Amino acid sequence: MVLLEQQAKQLVTKQRTFFNTGQTKSVEYRIQALQNLRKGIEKYQQRILDALRADLNKSEAEGFSSEIRIVLGELDYTLEHLRNWAAPRTVPTSSAMPDAVSTIYPEPYGVALIIAPWNYPFQLAFGPLIGAIAAGNCAVIKPSELTPATSRLIFDLIQDIYSEEYIAVMEGEVETSTALLNEKFDYIFFTGSIGVGRIVMKAAAEHLTPVTLELGGKSPAIVHKDADLQLAAQRIVRGKFLNAGQTCVAPDYLLVDEQVHDQFIEHIRAEVSNAYGDDVMQNKDFPHIVNARNFDRLSAFLTNGSTLMGGRSNRDQLMIEPTVLGDITWDSPVMQEEIFGPVLPVIKYSELDPILGEIVCRAKPLALYLFTENEVLQEQVLNQISFGGGCINDTLFHMTSHYLPFGGVGESGMGSYHGQQSFEVFSHHKSILKRSK
Repeated sequence: MVLLEQQAKQLVTKQRTFFNTGQTKSVEYRIQALQNLRKGIEKYQQRILDALRADLNKSEAEGFSSEIRIVLGELDYTLEHLRNWAAPRTVPTSSAMPDAVSTIYPEPYGVALIIAPWNYPFQLAFGPLIGAIAAGNCAVIKPSELTPATSRLIFDLIQDIYSEEYIAVMEGEVETSTALLNEKFDYIFFTGSIGVGRIVMKAAAEHLTPVTLELGGKSPAIVHKDADLQLAAQRIVRGKFLNAGQTCVAPDYLLVDEQVHDQFIEHIRAEVSNAYGDDVMQNKDFPHIVNARNFDRLSAFLTNGSTLMGGRSNRDQLMIEPTVLGDITWDSPVMQEEIFGPVLPVIKYSELDPILGEIVCRAKPLALYLFTENEVLQEQVLNQISFGGGCINDTLFHMTSHYLPFGGVGESGMGSYHGQQSFEVFSHHKSILKRSK
């Protein structure tokens, strides 16, 4: 532990010294750094896909679409708009000072720490990094030790294109994260669980370091009786079982109008078969659970309620097939924590208002998905329930837009990023009022 603390201290000192030279504040320097990152990703693309397969059994198609393509899209959008974002912005001045000019100057915080999770280990390391570089910061990335192949890939890629004094990767177990959190960073960006988020925030408080916390929670999907059931099933299956449900914004549980419940479950069954084959356990491209501990936690949920679909698992392969549970109540164990796996509990309802009340009295979810054509109902749900973000008649895609800030609220997180917001979150906005003589 002493050695790790020394390494962390030396690394942060080295980066702070480099940041103080002012080189990273040059917009041209940032653009070149982002262009180098794009070239590096293209160079390492096959290694990235191989690492994702090794760690999570992601197919090349899923690995590219859910990790690489999203990062490349964010890079291209940032490169297109960075000069405009980084320019000082003149804003109106009070009429009491007609001789004054007011300007906002975006400036980098300094040295940022990015702690990445294991579920999308490439995307969720490099997405925040793009914002940190664009804003002019130095950065240290701590990849997840639960995805070792991707962690090593990230280390090699970063070392290949950047000097350690600018962008660096520090691999390791929990002790490495602890050593880094003991150092004074200028900004901390954390993606992970609510429990670890509390630890990160407590450590940041020691240095009064600002933080962004991208956490999780139980994100509901509501299927009203007027929904297009086949379309809703298709989009919920895609959103829930992508990466074997190990997605922070996956629909965590379904609330289905009892009038369409049985019909909707049949659509779910058909869509799972269409997406993954008649026997998912034989599908060599279906992602695996990240480790035995999470497999055992998820397996315990399989005995909750009744099994409407699926339910099989293989511990040796760390595989659980898409499973839908019925006869679930709000007090069922599966409803007490974020599932983060391919298990989907269903609660039927006859009246929507009591259901919305149940959601409101629980922790604010990271996402919410509503399937209905009723615009009055859409407005009711949006106005009554606080949540990070979501979709109407779809799932997940709100987090892929460069124009929509992505983040949580309450226990599901604080702060947001993506697109311009990634630049903003890693920038301090310095306000200057200039008066003439």
